[in-house]
Amino acid sequence: MIKKLKIDGIDKIIIKRLVEDARTPILSIAREVGISGAAIHQRLRKLEESDLIDGFKMVLNPKALGYTTTAFVGVFLDSSSLYSSAIKRLKEIPEVVESHYTTGNYAIFIKIMCKNNEDLMHLLNKDIQNIKGVSRTETFISLDQQIDRQIKI
Repeated sequence: MIKKLKIDGIDKIIIKRLVEDARTPILSIAREVGISGAAIHQRLRKLEESDLIDGFKMVLNPKALGYTTTAFVGVFLDSSSLYSSAIKRLKEIPEVVESHYTTGNYAIFIKIMCKNNEDLMHLLNKDIQNIKGVSRTETFISLDQQIDRQIKI
């Protein structure tokens, strides 16, 4: 459970700079806020320990790797008791990059990155729809992504 964390103006500046560009030098941020680089590191460690910072990662451009089709797939299960085993199988499919347990029509809502529509069709027909307990799927192909951002603090 994430506890309520108090962050001050300096913490907000640190977070804002690193969210904008994670390669921003710590000393550059330290100069901007008027404290030492060591103090910035201590604050970052505190923010990590509080679970506010969930990790650091490099973000790849899927299109540069040839993945030009993004799709969202609603997965219908025969029974909710099959959720865990279905998720286990979905984790084995590298093109499945997100999975959400949802309310509403779908038991599972996934995001898939594929090289093209033909690969998507193959993935749906041969991999996803053959998972035990998957009764059917509903697919939405993304034509364009207009918003990609994090929550503001």
